[in-house]
Amino acid sequence: MAVRGAPSARRVRLGTELRKLRERAGMSVTEAARMLGTVQAQISNMESSRYGVSAERVRTLARNYSCTDQRLIEALVEMATEGKTGWWDQYREILPSGLLDLAELEYHAVHLRSAYTAHVPGLLQTAEHAREVFRQVVPPLSPPEVEHRVSHRVKRQEVLYRSPPTPYDSIVHEAALRVQWGGAQGMRRQLQHLLEMSGHEHVTVRVIPFSAGAYPGSGQSVCYARGPVPELDTVQLDQSHGPVFLHARAQLDKYRMLFEHMEAAALAPEKSRDFIRRLLREE
Repeated sequence: MAVRGAPSARRVRLGTELRKLRERAGMSVTEAARMLGTVQAQISNMESSRYGVSAERVRTLARNYSCTDQRLIEALVEMATEGKTGWWDQYREILPSGLLDLAELEYHAVHLRSAYTAHVPGLLQTAEHAREVFRQVVPPLSPPEVEHRVSHRVKRQEVLYRSPPTPYDSIVHEAALRVQWGGAQGMRRQLQHLLEMSGHEHVTVRVIPFSAGAYPGSGQSVCYARGPVPELDTVQLDQSHGPVFLHARAQLDKYRMLFEHMEAAALAPEKSRDFIRRLLREE
């Protein structure tokens, strides 16, 4: 079994889920290794993603751990058998690894939800808008670095155009729609794009107006990526140092609830479209 390079967040997640299966079975690393006919280090290395795991081994471990959830087992097997590279790998050693992990997360999600207060969602940004956002990064990025990030962001948006597209529900605060990235005309083009995208059947945009006042979850930039089974859902938070990924059950429950509160504070989809049209008339 070959030692892997630095594993992606998705590969780390596979190891984490295997550890959870073992712990739910009340089995120690020593006991798991004995049942598999191997040494403790091999179990530890699989759970820490230091070593890759084959589909056959995933099935064997699930059987040893008395897991009967076939949907979860098949989802883990799929994670183990996926190709080792995706389009995002062309940006390896060019962009921070967290951005590659985010692209991989979105690519494999069966449904995406996001909520943004200060920015238009990245999946709905024009290249022009994204470029202005990246030009404001501190410390400043070089022109080539800006262009790499713009192309990566645009490439991420392919999940909304592929067949079938990934369903996407987004909540955006009025504040994000009024910051004039790229000047008045640049923001006008961004609003027109947002209006166009919200017209697609698989894309929903809800606006939280200033008049809604305070609401739970305000100030956060968060994406909720639904996996093929609820156990593989992931929450991604935007932080100044890069994306943070959460998947503990309590964290998932918390953010599901927060999204419910934020959607309750937001305008309905058609009223949100009317709101964006009014902003365009103000320009």
